[in-house]
Amino acid sequence: MKLRHPLLIKAVGFGLAGIISIWLRTLRYRSFEPVSGVSPWSPGQTETFIYAFWHETLLIPSLAYRHHKRPQNGYMLISQHADGELIAQVCRHLGIRVTRGSTKRGGAAALMQLQKLLENSHVVLTPDGPRGPRRVCQVGAVKLASETGCAIVPLGFAIHRCWRAPSWDRFAVPFPFTRCVGVNASPIRVPPGISRAELEEYRLKFEASMLDVTKLAEDYAGKGW
Repeated sequence: MKLRHPLLIKAVGFGLAGIISIWLRTLRYRSFEPVSGVSPWSPGQTETFIYAFWHETLLIPSLAYRHHKRPQNGYMLISQHADGELIAQVCRHLGIRVTRGSTKRGGAAALMQLQKLLENSHVVLTPDGPRGPRRVCQVGAVKLASETGCAIVPLGFAIHRCWRAPSWDRFAVPFPFTRCVGVNASPIRVPPGISRAELEEYRLKFEASMLDVTKLAEDYAGKGW
């Protein structure tokens, strides 16, 4: 049953955020920064980035935010998909700023909105959301990088032990007291005015980097500390 009434969505979002907040306090988090100066948790950044992580690890960035205790100079991009408002409400209650829109839909208005945000803030998105396929990057983030001149920084998040939902993304719910890891990759800079074929080349490069940094995070999570 889909939630449609705004007040009901707000109430459910508030309740879920409370449960998630308590759940996150039981987890152990650690970040690794193979590429210095470009992670969301890097101090003194002057450049704005487009950060990307897989949809299945949607819970972990809020854990990273709490762990590093730094103001979030960025906006999480939540799609206009039917379930997006509930996700947006949960994020807001967890202290994460959100913007509604899409790198794929919405045309010039959506692009202008994201360009404006990227002048002073980071934008964080899930390149395989909201419907998948799982761990396959859509071209929207690459187009956004080309249009704005902001580099994409792939982020890999991993959980040592978790339950996987029977959904398209196999959404990960960490078991209490398990280890969670965040890792960054090198920025991917996309030239302006490139052709459709070149966009596809950069999309494949972006996807390969996402898969590599995710594997690295999974290796760190498995080793322990």
